[in-house]
Amino acid sequence: MDGIRPWLALARTPGLHAGLLIPLLARYGDAAALLCAGRDELLGLGMHPGAVKWLASPDQVFLDRDERWLEDKPHNFIPWDSELYPTLLREIPDAPVGLFVDGDITAIALPQLAIVGSRNPTHAGIETARAFAAHLAATGLTITSGLAIGIDAASHRGALEGEGMTVAVCGTGLDITYPASHHALRKEITTRGALVSEFPLGTPPAKQNFPRRNRLISGMSVGTLVVEAALHSGSLITARLAASQGREVFAIPGSIHNPLARGCHQLIREGATLVESAEDIFPQLRQLTLSLAARTAVATATKATDSTRISGSPLDKDHKILLDALGFEPAGVDLLVQRTGLKVGEVASMLLILELDGRIESFPGGLYVRAHPEGTK
Repeated sequence: MDGIRPWLALARTPGLHAGLLIPLLARYGDAAALLCAGRDELLGLGMHPGAVKWLASPDQVFLDRDERWLEDKPHNFIPWDSELYPTLLREIPDAPVGLFVDGDITAIALPQLAIVGSRNPTHAGIETARAFAAHLAATGLTITSGLAIGIDAASHRGALEGEGMTVAVCGTGLDITYPASHHALRKEITTRGALVSEFPLGTPPAKQNFPRRNRLISGMSVGTLVVEAALHSGSLITARLAASQGREVFAIPGSIHNPLARGCHQLIREGATLVESAEDIFPQLRQLTLSLAARTAVATATKATDSTRISGSPLDKDHKILLDALGFEPAGVDLLVQRTGLKVGEVASMLLILELDGRIESFPGGLYVRAHPEGTK
């Protein structure tokens, strides 16, 4: 097998995730060589017998179907070793071997904020999720959720209304529409964002898939905002996964008489940031994004000239390169990647930092311009 096919075989391997895969790749060199390893040798390395059985003889019918799906644009598969694999997701110990993507692959590399909540929200909860998503998406954040009915769907729709990007993480294979009522929403998301799944084609909506999906929602995002959630709900699982992954958790409080506010109140008691407006989110996001930039070695500290200062703090080398490449005419991420030679994820993370710092402004459609220095507008 060559090309992407070995990775498709690894993606279908039972129980395999990046934490188990990394030492195997270090030993064998690449995905194709791993598939050629002997069964006894893999068993000796502690691999599960079911995984070894699959690796010894992958079902070529399934792999043929995966490759045919990939022939249709905008279908893609992003393996773990790809530069397009989300930087934050790569940090979690059980990250997926790869991601199936339907839509704009750059969406998963952009800074994301997860918005989650009840499948049976109040009308006020739907309106709140939609309004927050629209506002936050308009600032340049990609809104990520799980495509479920209720708060998830409201968040996706709000992001689209804000003319921003949205990512839907699915608990099925991407050839399956679930829930069926979201067929039109799925289609709209692929034109202004992406559908994402770690599950191979043909995977049905089994109950055990959705907690696994939740770790991707939180794992790809710099923070998770919970709008309405009952105690012991899936949304609280996502929020706690986010906290365990070192991400910020935000919760919107509600009436003490609303049972769907109790989960948010519990999260606030546990240390989540209480949110009354979108502006309550940005200070923490700036710190998280700066931390991400440091962890991914995006920047090397250098002295900055006065011309690189708007808010007063100095720019490092790569941030200055990006700012210099961004003029006062709108430009998108792809164009800035071409101008700077930086990676998509690096550019996206730095754009959020520059925007939160007041150095650039975002516009609908994922476009950015330099902010005019005070007094020159």
